[in-house]
Amino acid sequence: MRMINFAKRNFKELTRDPLSLIFEILLPIFLLFIFQQIKIPSEEYKLENFTPGIIIFGFSFITLFTATLVAKDRSSSFLIRLGVSPMKSSDYILGYILSLIPIVIIQDIMFFIVAIILGLSFSINIIYTILISIIISILFITFGILVGSLVSEKASGGVGSLIVQLVVFTSGMYFSKDLVGNVFAKICELLPFESSLNIIKGVLNNNYKIIEIQNIIVFSIYTLTIIALSIIAFKKKMISDNK
Repeated sequence: MRMINFAKRNFKELTRDPLSLIFEILLPIFLLFIFQQIKIPSEEYKLENFTPGIIIFGFSFITLFTATLVAKDRSSSFLIRLGVSPMKSSDYILGYILSLIPIVIIQDIMFFIVAIILGLSFSINIIYTILISIIISILFITFGILVGSLVSEKASGGVGSLIVQLVVFTSGMYFSKDLVGNVFAKICELLPFESSLNIIKGVLNNNYKIIEIQNIIVFSIYTLTIIALSIIAFKKKMISDNK
């Protein structure tokens, strides 16, 4: 019950800054729209491939907002007061995750509405994609929690922006990794963003052949590791901040 109340509180905090939330949704939608008007002759920019890329791009902003929220809570007396409660660090992490899931769902729905208007065929795969994207979003949310647990409120924006750029250039949403070179391609394979994009792209297009076992393994390892690290970092920071 405390975890649910904490999630409700976090959601209210996020909605207190509606301009940021609107920007988070409108910027990816604008990119989706404008790149479809340009008609770039590349597989990455086809609507069925670029829409999954936009979803991943939107998730990178989720990381940024999560980091800012957690860092802000740490800098205030809010978590100090909660420190005397029986809630565990895992409860706090789940509370942050649950508060952001509605935003993820709204974001996905808006992206697909625009994509369908632009010509994407509606199918049951869109529903499946939204469901699997919720799981994918946990990686980005917990990444934000980890960043927010390690840096200050002022630094969280800068670090979060770097993560946005990292997602853009290593996920493959704009260009194929093969165009840059073997070293860069290997970096993309080792990071979880390309794997996340391939999973979403495969589900949306009902083309599960592009979802390699490596993609699932890389995504799972990163997600579980970052969840564990975020719990540990959050717990340590709460202890140090309460001293």
